[in-house]
Amino acid sequence: MEPRTEADILLQRKQKLTHVAIGLLFLLSGIEYAVILPTVWMYLQSLDAQPFFLGLVLSAFSLTELLSGPAFGYWSDRTGKTKNVILLSNCFEIAGNFMYFVGISKWFLLGSRLVAGVGAGAGASIFGYLTQCSTSKERVPMFAMAMACRQAGLLIGPAFNVFLRYCTFQIGPFHVDKFSAPGLFMCILWILMQFVVIFMFRDLPLNPLESPHNEREPLLQQNDTPSPLYGAINCVHDPSTNQDDSSSMENPNASSAFPITNNHVCPEWPKSNGTTKKPLIGLLREEVVVLLTAQFVTFFNQTALETLVTPLAQTYLGFQDLQNSLLYFLCGIEMLIGFLVVRFLSRCCSDRILLVFGLLISNISCIWCLLFLAKPKGSYGFLLAEFVIGVFLQVLGLPFVSVAQVSLFSKLTAEKTQGFNHGVRRSVGGLATILGPLWAAGLTQNLYIMLGTMMGLLLLISVMVILSYKYLVDPAASEEQ
Repeated sequence: MEPRTEADILLQRKQKLTHVAIGLLFLLSGIEYAVILPTVWMYLQSLDAQPFFLGLVLSAFSLTELLSGPAFGYWSDRTGKTKNVILLSNCFEIAGNFMYFVGISKWFLLGSRLVAGVGAGAGASIFGYLTQCSTSKERVPMFAMAMACRQAGLLIGPAFNVFLRYCTFQIGPFHVDKFSAPGLFMCILWILMQFVVIFMFRDLPLNPLESPHNEREPLLQQNDTPSPLYGAINCVHDPSTNQDDSSSMENPNASSAFPITNNHVCPEWPKSNGTTKKPLIGLLREEVVVLLTAQFVTFFNQTALETLVTPLAQTYLGFQDLQNSLLYFLCGIEMLIGFLVVRFLSRCCSDRILLVFGLLISNISCIWCLLFLAKPKGSYGFLLAEFVIGVFLQVLGLPFVSVAQVSLFSKLTAEKTQGFNHGVRRSVGGLATILGPLWAAGLTQNLYIMLGTMMGLLLLISVMVILSYKYLVDPAASEEQ
């Protein structure tokens, strides 16, 4: 091994700082969620909002994230300037949280979450960045650590609520209390985050759209043989094309009319000047549709139960803001441990095995909720035990499903359009987080219907994963085998 030069050492340090900045971004997004969610319902009650308004406010954030995600992802793919995307998105987060702090009416509160949701769309660009600077083997550990940072934020967030609930002072015309303080607190943190991104974040040294050879080179191990189409979808030529392997290697632009991906014959993606004109074509394959469906079902069920937890705990257990904060604190600990376990298991388990295990736990969780939470009965201690077990099982399956489907998605879609691809994936999740709270908020008195629908969706995705199990593999790994 050649000794590293000072330039190599400096580059490595800059990459580490960039990863730290990305981790802090995910951490801050988790803190925002955990700080605002436990008190938003009581904030709305203080503004004379009806119960259904809680679903609107929770869905508003996801609506604008759904719309902005693909746009931010496409922008970062075309320019390679992920840093600019993050800086702009943070401005929306700052404005949205300041509006939440002002909170002059329930409609202004709704608008604040709409504005902040635009900033959350930059997550697509960040996931695309992580995909382009990692190999397939590094994908699960890297995504697991990124998501673990967000869960660490969920863990830290309720701790901030412990002292924010005691805030009561005046800033000019604005009164700061336990409901508006989270907005001011997050606004300050996002302003500080701007300076972190400016001084620590570093874009990829080369634009992957302009230099495909240089883009693929760091994504391969030293003993790997680069495939001429690795940067696209790891396709191999159909044998019926009268072109031997040597001619394909000598001419990287040569391709068959019907490339094969994961044993699927799919139309070739049109290319011009090294860019993909129709990235949506690659998102219509069976295995990709299964992963997008898993994304939708997971987020729909998660947000539906999160919407249900606060009113249910208040009605049957008498939980208030402090108890809700402690509940989310414990859930954050469990989720953080779960992501670390996924990171460890990824060394010996494939992505699809982790996905199946997560779906199994989610099915058990939904069955438990149907049996015990749809119509709670018994003493306070019995109700508390039913509630805690249901929440524990729900949180336990999330890390496995989340990391596995994101990792597989990044491996089964085009390398050059990862920002746009993850934007579409997050938009599907955003649609789920819009419908989930609305569905749950409208059926708090009909829990059998609400939980039954969730169970049906879980059974649907479980059957889809079983039928498409053989296709849920890394194309590059299957080629080597």
